[in-house]
Amino acid sequence: MKIAIGNDHVAVDMKNEIKAYLESKGIEVVNVGTDSTERFNYPVSGYKVARMVADKDADCGVLICGTGVGISLAANKVKGIRACVCSDPYTAKLSKQHNNTNIISFGARVIGIETAKMIVDEWLGAEYEGGRHQTRIDMIAEIEETQHLKAAE
Repeated sequence: MKIAIGNDHVAVDMKNEIKAYLESKGIEVVNVGTDSTERFNYPVSGYKVARMVADKDADCGVLICGTGVGISLAANKVKGIRACVCSDPYTAKLSKQHNNTNIISFGARVIGIETAKMIVDEWLGAEYEGGRHQTRIDMIAEIEETQHLKAAE
């Protein structure tokens, strides 16, 4: 498995800890975030991770900024991305089971490192259930496609 990870200047320490944690489990992690605490605009790494996932250069992605919100908003602008901000393991698990999320996001100012590890573990361990949930995923994809076509007009 290959995971793309991105962050802003607020989340450097948490990103490094999550990266090391994932690597200790034998997971390949590609860091496209910043390693500096100098001001860094989160849409840059949010987009890079989303692009890697959409292009299948990574199996999934992890994004971290102050709250997890801004960086996930940037990622969700990429067609085919379903990024979800999670501050607890249960939401992370259900985001994969019901929404087939391909990027998880959380906030370095919101949760601690142990909670972040639990969130990542639950998310990676969950499997998309399909079935009744696929109808909703298809509806989201239709909205996305419609917006894409409107922009081209």
